[in-house]
Amino acid sequence: MLALLANAAWAFNFVAGKAGVTHFRPFLFTALRFAVLLLVLLPFLRWLPGRMRGVLGIALVQGVLHFSLVFAGLEASGDIASVAIASQLYVPFSALLAVVWLGETLDGRRLAGIASAFGGVLVIGFDPIVLRHLDALLLIVAGAVAMAVATIQMRQLRGVGVFALQAWIALCATAALSLLSLLFEHDQWTAIRTATGLELAAPVYSALGASLVGHGIVYHLLGRYPVSVTTPLMLLAPVLAVVFGVLLWGDVLTWKLVLGGILTLTGIAVITVSAANRHAAAS
Repeated sequence: MLALLANAAWAFNFVAGKAGVTHFRPFLFTALRFAVLLLVLLPFLRWLPGRMRGVLGIALVQGVLHFSLVFAGLEASGDIASVAIASQLYVPFSALLAVVWLGETLDGRRLAGIASAFGGVLVIGFDPIVLRHLDALLLIVAGAVAMAVATIQMRQLRGVGVFALQAWIALCATAALSLLSLLFEHDQWTAIRTATGLELAAPVYSALGASLVGHGIVYHLLGRYPVSVTTPLMLLAPVLAVVFGVLLWGDVLTWKLVLGGILTLTGIAVITVSAANRHAAAS
């Protein structure tokens, strides 16, 4: 039940993000999201001697690059389903980067999973809805690359609690994205002043629902259950995001989107389960 709640929290974040960027511009929306998160996590914000370089690097790549690219992709996209699926490419990208940065090796099973994941996104790219918004797909893929880099960075970081890390990410992202919004966007105050309660709820949910509830549950589960059990359960998030997109946003599922989604999520499942089993064997 906890895993289902975490998946639902992450999946609904795509709906909240899509709703948010229809009123706020992407940099402003992302800055507001992290400002809310920063207010909640201020008690965890403290200097971390010897680890600040790694923490600030993650804050730049994940907080500024990844989230701004994802929400920019959501603004440009014609649907939620393709964004939710394509964003999962961070899993195969992480596997490839681990070979280069960490010296890991890829067996035939994981290579097949990577090929299936990328092949699925290629199929999605030929869907008529996605073809009209290829810039959105490219932004989401770029955001997945940024998340993959941040994943490798986090694997190299030791001795930093999840809330302390998120507090620093929130601080750096709020400052950087506010500046980017001032430089490249306009009418920020008008957007905030005219926002309805539901529109203001979007960045609040993205901060509290996705970051605190979603990540908090996952770290709780990882502390009580094996990685090989917990990690594969998180594969439900993109599936629920597609369901929410259809039911709540009016997405239309074409056969290309369905086929591409199956190929992509199957490949990601193969990679994730293989990694979880390898971690369990090492433990």
